[in-house]
Amino acid sequence: MATRISQRNARFQQLQTLLTNRNKRHRAGQFVVQGVRPITMAVEHGWEVQALLYDGERRLSQWARDLLAAHPHVEHVRMAPDLLAELAEKDDAELLAVIAMRPDILDRIEAGPDFLGVVFDRPTQPGNIGAVIRSADAFGADGVITTGHSADAYDPKSVRATTGSFFAMPVVRSPSPAAVMSWVEERRAAGVPVVVVATDERGDADVSAFDLTQPVLLLVGNETAGLTQAWRDAADVTLSIPMTGSASSLNAANAATVVLYETRRQRLAAR
Repeated sequence: MATRISQRNARFQQLQTLLTNRNKRHRAGQFVVQGVRPITMAVEHGWEVQALLYDGERRLSQWARDLLAAHPHVEHVRMAPDLLAELAEKDDAELLAVIAMRPDILDRIEAGPDFLGVVFDRPTQPGNIGAVIRSADAFGADGVITTGHSADAYDPKSVRATTGSFFAMPVVRSPSPAAVMSWVEERRAAGVPVVVVATDERGDADVSAFDLTQPVLLLVGNETAGLTQAWRDAADVTLSIPMTGSASSLNAANAATVVLYETRRQRLAAR
């Protein structure tokens, strides 16, 4: 199905709200994906493409032509270049994808004997969510969970910051620690002894001194306030990252990356 958008009509405004309005994005159940690598990763990992938006006044690259040919039954939207640039948030874009969201179901995250998951509690910056997702993917995590009143993982800033990793692993929003801990208890009852690990500058132990080869759910707190008391109470252990210099703490995404790296290092060494 082919359509054309040459002015800021109702269809263009609808697409624009997928970028700018969280509530309308989730009500529609779809989001705009920008960039060659993220779109390619979405397709490779089987995400449902619902529309492809492309520059109607230029010769498209082979990549774009192949993508359109591979999805003949979704909406193809031929756009004026300036309007496409607005949605792409850059001037030289040739194609964007509208992708269907996946459900916020914790059971999408597989928890086997080598389980490694990340909870990001009440993140305020979409870019930090994206950075955590990217690190989680890089170091072998099984999924990322955001909890509480938080920024949206489907925000274009978050998706861009993952450089495609968003599509390679489950990213799920859960309303509360209680819901996540209920899921953890189910995993434990099924024989996976998940250890809930919090991070704080005043931890019980140095991160390198704790056994991270066991199934781990890593807790990362809000960028300014840290973890809620509910999450602190739920943690089995609180670990600290040794630091020198004048910095009192690390950015939340950086702290997550350090612990994820240490977990990966320990597991490789154990093999």
